[in-house]
Amino acid sequence: MIKRYPTKQIFVGNVPVGGDAPIPVQSMTFSKTSDVKATVEQIRALHFAGADIVRVTVPNEEAANALKEIKSQVELPLVADIHFKYKLALKAAEVVDCIRINPGNIGDKQRVAEVVKACSERNIPIRIGVNSGSLEKQFENKYGQTPEGMVASAEYNIKYLEDLGFTNMKISLKASDVQRTVAAYRMLRPKNNYPFHLGVTEAGTKFHSTVKSSIALGSLLLDGIGDTLRVSMTGELEEEIKVGKAILKDLGIVKDGLNIISCPTCGRIEADLVKAVAEVEERTKHIKAPLDVSVMGCVVNALGEAKSADVAIAFGKGNGLVMKKGEIIAKLDEDKLVDKFIEEVESEAKKHEK
Repeated sequence: MIKRYPTKQIFVGNVPVGGDAPIPVQSMTFSKTSDVKATVEQIRALHFAGADIVRVTVPNEEAANALKEIKSQVELPLVADIHFKYKLALKAAEVVDCIRINPGNIGDKQRVAEVVKACSERNIPIRIGVNSGSLEKQFENKYGQTPEGMVASAEYNIKYLEDLGFTNMKISLKASDVQRTVAAYRMLRPKNNYPFHLGVTEAGTKFHSTVKSSIALGSLLLDGIGDTLRVSMTGELEEEIKVGKAILKDLGIVKDGLNIISCPTCGRIEADLVKAVAEVEERTKHIKAPLDVSVMGCVVNALGEAKSADVAIAFGKGNGLVMKKGEIIAKLDEDKLVDKFIEEVESEAKKHEK
């Protein structure tokens, strides 16, 4: 059981972040925000994929002016990403559910105070976003692009808002590599109780992003650190959500859907295990019940795994076993095993629905 670090709870739209709330998975559109149609399509695709929150970039007036129309057409809470131009933050605050800024980059305190006032009036949070590659000069000159520099920047910006009486915030500390990212979050965590948004920035393509994010986010979540997350990936937005949800599921933080246990391919396999597992994944992807199921290619490990699995297959030579809770319920020819297995999984899933 992972014990989460106790944090203040805030709300992004109707989604709670921090405290004992579930950990939301986020993504960010890559369309030009001024293109309302394209941006709405991407947000809807993310919603369908299971995203909880979505962020859009607001680099100019055209993008800011599009926010109201976008917001009227989507259901996901909307975060506006602002760099430097505080007037864009003021306009966005009239519409969106959260503002992402780096207060030190907005300008003098009066400008930050105006943004804070706008967010306070609508009771929307601010996400302080610290990236190792864009630290304020005073911190980069002193620390370089190090975890120490990232934490110093975060503390400076947190105090900036606290001095204005604003505490409705969450914090992110992102670098493009695992070690700096993890070190920065661990270093800052004991210093405040604000919720943390986790992510490795510029993590690369699907393969590299999956590996980096799984290591970094997984390490932090196992430490009890993290209240919301994004898997940053070049390209496929829906894959960001898929990987983020899988990280939470495989850590045991989220109990949702099947946990499919399958053995590595080796010379003992008596069937086309790759094909069998792919079929099981496809035919059970709609199931939300938190079941452990096992699809094993021989009896060497299968009987042991089956003891803890809700439903299991153990392939033999031309035939195999279907088991429930470690008990053999059927011995069938190979071509009938998967059908019987699916039937039993569906039956167990229905029990969870009651």
